[in-house]
Amino acid sequence: MTSADKAFAGSIPALYDRHLGPMLFAPYAADLVRRLGAAERVLETAAGTGIVTRALAGALPDAAITATDLNQPMLDLAAQRLDSPRVAWRPANALDLPFEDDGFDAVVCQFGVMFFPDKSAAFAEARRVLKPGGRFLFNAWDRLAENDIAATVHEAVAAFFPDDPPGFMPRAPHGYHDVERIRDDLRAGGFERVEVETVALPGRAPSAADPAIGFCQGSPLRHEIEARDAARLDEVTERVTDAVARRFGSGPIEGRLQAHVVLATA
Repeated sequence: MTSADKAFAGSIPALYDRHLGPMLFAPYAADLVRRLGAAERVLETAAGTGIVTRALAGALPDAAITATDLNQPMLDLAAQRLDSPRVAWRPANALDLPFEDDGFDAVVCQFGVMFFPDKSAAFAEARRVLKPGGRFLFNAWDRLAENDIAATVHEAVAAFFPDDPPGFMPRAPHGYHDVERIRDDLRAGGFERVEVETVALPGRAPSAADPAIGFCQGSPLRHEIEARDAARLDEVTERVTDAVARRFGSGPIEGRLQAHVVLATA
């Protein structure tokens, strides 16, 4: 994991939200919220552009939600998308949460734990702020090969830079797929009761351009492309669009998503 893997700034948050949100994150947001059940006080870590936050606010009309992220530009966009007196947006590091012990019924994190540099420390913080019996609910992408749209993007970008292929996709978002490692890290963080389910869902987008733009220009993969040849970012994006269209079609596309969904109880 590099510092660039966690850099979501500039135009990245808006492109991420527009092109990747509906395809990758909305389906699993609905899945997480369905599993959560009732809660009065909910903390979300790595809230990003607020896709799960909006789902939580809709499903839990009486809950107080505190949504946090380390990246202020992501939070700024999230706050524009959802203005509610029940939702507080706060910058916070998941490894050092600025909240009291035993303060939340649930902690929720969608596709953020992969980016935590010390996962067991982050899990210990989630455990600390949960009330006894509280739930820590999160998901993490399965291996890249089980996510065929993302794999196609990665292969196309690697083919464009054969001498120095970017490694962001397998290293960061798809780099925390070992279920036993997840269980071990949770135990190290103080959780003994852990349930893991591997969930496959369809990922749909209006066109092949959406994942191409979303990954190449709306994720930290962009930094790796620009580090190799910033002038060719649009060319790489077009090459990836063509690769996705060859595999999934030139109209609306559908591919396989797969992730581990984890429930740990305090």
